[in-house]
Amino acid sequence: MKTWKVLNLYAGIGGNRKLWENVDVTAVEINPKIAKIYQDFFPDDKVVIMDAHKFLLEHFDDGWDFIWSSPPCPTHSKIRESGSKHGQYKVKYPDMNLYQEIILLDRFFNSKWVVENVEPYYIPLIPGKVIGRHLFWSNFNLSKIKIKCDNINKGTMEDYRKRADLSKYVVENERRILRNMVNPKLGKHILDCARKNIQQTLVSK
Repeated sequence: MKTWKVLNLYAGIGGNRKLWENVDVTAVEINPKIAKIYQDFFPDDKVVIMDAHKFLLEHFDDGWDFIWSSPPCPTHSKIRESGSKHGQYKVKYPDMNLYQEIILLDRFFNSKWVVENVEPYYIPLIPGKVIGRHLFWSNFNLSKIKIKCDNINKGTMEDYRKRADLSKYVVENERRILRNMVNPKLGKHILDCARKNIQQTLVSK
């Protein structure tokens, strides 16, 4: 199997990347402490500490076979809307970087890509596909997959600690970090779908 050159944006601690194989990954994460954890988990990956949105604009055409982007989701979430209406959060504009990246990848990137976020509290400005608790936009077919404890409101800390061991790190909010992880099985499934699509395209030509 060909080794894919992959750009992993807003990488976090690498939940989506955990089960990827035959990949040459460049990960972009703005938080140095989180980037250090990612690098420890995936020592062979190249880790860049900077704003992923800016990195994408400057490097989207650097020969990647696959780009995964997971822009910040809080301003789009249903929890944000509910909390804002009840005075728990300050009302904020939804972060439109999400849609900027979808449009850029759709119109200017020539290989496979996926953007992941939450199901928003509004009708998505660009339709996506719901899988579990996520909404995905991509230029290849995504098949459904069932994953245990994918719902962050049902999972326990024990469930999420099975995904990553953070016991040796000093982190501000372990629960949030682990809950924000994309389930590794889902991350593998998405990459497998992209590869399958490439193979089917090659066969059909």
